[in-house]
Amino acid sequence: MTVTEYKLAAGLLEAVFLPGRGMLGVSLRHRGEELLRRLENLEAAAAKGSTAGIPLLYPWANRLAVPRYRAAGREVTLDPSSPLLHLDDQGLLIHGVRWALLAWDVLTAEPDRLVARLDWSRPELLAVFPFSHKVEMAATLCPESLTIETTIMADDPVPASFGFHPYFGLPGLPRAQWRLELPDMRKLVLDDRGIPNGEEQPFELFNGPLGELNLDAGFAVLDERPKFSLTGAGRRITVELLENYRYVQVFAPKSKDFVALEPMTAATNALVNGCGLGLVSPNRRFRAVFRISVEPTSAPACVSSCD
Repeated sequence: MTVTEYKLAAGLLEAVFLPGRGMLGVSLRHRGEELLRRLENLEAAAAKGSTAGIPLLYPWANRLAVPRYRAAGREVTLDPSSPLLHLDDQGLLIHGVRWALLAWDVLTAEPDRLVARLDWSRPELLAVFPFSHKVEMAATLCPESLTIETTIMADDPVPASFGFHPYFGLPGLPRAQWRLELPDMRKLVLDDRGIPNGEEQPFELFNGPLGELNLDAGFAVLDERPKFSLTGAGRRITVELLENYRYVQVFAPKSKDFVALEPMTAATNALVNGCGLGLVSPNRRFRAVFRISVEPTSAPACVSSCD
């Protein structure tokens, strides 16, 4: 199967997206060096349903505690054996519909900007998430940043529970020497399945080398525009939540050479328990925006022109 790549370029940054395969971001290069991870075998990832690069998690991010939910007045029972869905290693449904099965229509393709639309009206999609709507994603590349804007355009009332799962790595430096910076937040207490139990704990700013840190945790953010950074080998990668991302998952397994900084519009399991779940009214729009900045650490930080 031929997959059309759309390449963006601005200054020292280059990005590649696959609208026909979930609008998956499959490359983000700075000075020719790849900053994304888990790209080695995308066909295997697509077949398995696992995530890679910069995937959109839609219509929910992370896990559901049970294969059923009630939202916007509708009762939904999911079939875990559906080829549209993916299970984690504990048998829980995770990350919504597989990215490889969501084909987006390109609306705008410019050298530094790509806009695509997903029409959520096919019967098989409505069986999983029975809320008619459209989703638009705009990826805009500036010389120092990539901004991703996602907009729900509702026909029916639509729960907003999506997120992204970007995997980052720093070329030429061992993982233990990468420096991770996280802001003050509220940490969500998880059960042994990775599902929030409703309790929260204070989490103070973290700024230090990864070392042997092994982290897979969910957080409620406190700042209006919080930033999360990964620094080393002369560059800093920063994820900044600009609009309507009030939760984040940080996934930094010590045995892997990546860190995932995951913007989320609602908490894990929000479709089931309603935690942080927003509702987009019919004929209204909901927009969520985050930005990935890349800068040399030996020079002053750039001011983005993409605000």
